[in-house]
Amino acid sequence: MRNEEKTNVMRLLESKKIPYTAHTYAPDPSLSGEEIARILGEDPSFVFKTLVTRGKTGRYYVFVIPVASELDLKKAARAAGEKSVAMILQKELLPLTGYVHGGCSPIGMKKPFPTFLHKSAESAERIFVSAGRVGFQAELSPKDLYSFVSFRFADLVTDAPECYNTEHSADRNGR
Repeated sequence: MRNEEKTNVMRLLESKKIPYTAHTYAPDPSLSGEEIARILGEDPSFVFKTLVTRGKTGRYYVFVIPVASELDLKKAARAAGEKSVAMILQKELLPLTGYVHGGCSPIGMKKPFPTFLHKSAESAERIFVSAGRVGFQAELSPKDLYSFVSFRFADLVTDAPECYNTEHSADRNGR
């Protein structure tokens, strides 16, 4: 890690004694999520991005999906019990969540929002989410993530990843 820098996400996880592994990369706003996964030497199926939407009712929702996938807004609305959802504008992200584009984490937002994690993470032993700043990722189990951020698993993407490398999988009951 760069000079042992810690983000607020890392400090929050440590304060709750939630195990995680920090990973860093040279921050570059032009990098895609898939490129970041390659830099980390990880399968993009296990590296997740955090997206924030607003429902027809005006409520906000957080969706955490694999970086190589695209959020299906109809599936997201169904999961949230909304008629429809739309992505918030990039300029709304920082005031709403406390995070910038490319560094948005489901952990430690200014306010808790209903959060949904793509169902592909349900059988994963570990996943990567932003550690709250561009260039920082936190690797943790979905179970440990749940102990900090209450979420529901849901089918959220247009193209779900087909399968996972067995060395990273756990059985559904043993997560």
